[in-house]
Amino acid sequence: MIALLLVGFSALVVLAVIVGVVDAARAADRRFVASERRLAWERRQQHRHASATASSWDDEDD
Repeated sequence: MIALLLVGFSALVVLAVIVGVVDAARAADRRFVASERRLAWERRQQHRHASATASSWDDEDD
């Protein structure tokens, strides 16, 4: 019974190590994709802000 528990625990530890190594190997790729998405979002926000201020809603009553 104790041997079965040790084998199960060892399997969980090995699985955790494998997941950690794979996660660390792909972290750089995910950071690159995230930075590209952030830059695209910032460009869209700047464009949206520029087009909102370019429309002359402020002087509609004039």
